[in-house]
Amino acid sequence: MMREIRWGVLGAARIADSAVIPAIQESAGNRVVAVASRDRSRAEALQQRHGIDRVETTYERLLECADIEAVYIPTPTAHHVKWVMAALNAGKHVLCEKPVAMHADEVKSLIALRDKTGLVCAEAFMVVHHPQWTQVRDALKDRRLGELVRVEGCFTYHLDDPLAIRNSLDLGGGGVRDVGVYPLVTTRFATGKEPDIVRSDVRKNARFGTDTYASCVCEFDGFDLHFYCGTQQSRRQSMTFHGTHGWLELSAPFATARYGPAVLTMRGDEDGATTRIEYESKPDQYALMIDDFSAVVRGAKQSLVFPLESSLANQRVIDLVLCGGGSVRH
Repeated sequence: MMREIRWGVLGAARIADSAVIPAIQESAGNRVVAVASRDRSRAEALQQRHGIDRVETTYERLLECADIEAVYIPTPTAHHVKWVMAALNAGKHVLCEKPVAMHADEVKSLIALRDKTGLVCAEAFMVVHHPQWTQVRDALKDRRLGELVRVEGCFTYHLDDPLAIRNSLDLGGGGVRDVGVYPLVTTRFATGKEPDIVRSDVRKNARFGTDTYASCVCEFDGFDLHFYCGTQQSRRQSMTFHGTHGWLELSAPFATARYGPAVLTMRGDEDGATTRIEYESKPDQYALMIDDFSAVVRGAKQSLVFPLESSLANQRVIDLVLCGGGSVRH
């Protein structure tokens, strides 16, 4: 019989409520038993909606609970490293919302603490678990598009609320950290390559101080990634991979449940045939992420699909995007 992993959740963020807590409850052998929030009423609402056993009064109290083996952390970005370290030091396995840190050096510190404690620690990039991205990776590996020449992507939404965490500079808000990470991480995952040069044009909102639009070019060996992201534009997401003998496009590459339907379209030059795959809402990419994480916790597999080393590589590029570009340190 599969050993149950008992989870605690630090915070009552929307992503926890709408996606990750349901995914933990859905994943076999996983259960959320406690939640803590600075706003007790929000924690109690989560408890009722998701059948969670109890509400703990503080984050610290939750981390002291002996019956909790793993924690999920959806606090504001600027607080991630503090609570990931606290959780690891408390002997808990950790799954933290992206981005796991504000800067690459912080990710290096998390890797060192992970290795010291021997615990599982990961950044919650659910997209790499979606079957559409496995299909893209396989198509590129099999050279069904010929030589990859150019990748194009975008991820935008409109949020004008000055009180929103994603519009708070002090809390780590801004479009690049929130959604700009996705075109980059999926391109790296699908190609297995890292960029060498980054160029970016980042624009900030005078009211918020956060980046609300960024246009970026990442030069890889053999191809370029061009993408833009923003928090003051109409909602859109897309990814296109263009090769010498074909192209592939994803209509909902990131937030599939909210933006879908997720459709992969691929066309090759040789026969002119177009392949169209529409993905059902199940399996859920968040549940697949929890399955992967819990399998490593149980020792059923050795490594995560997306380990902290990949988080470090991603964060190095994001740091460069936010400062205007430069050469990537591998």
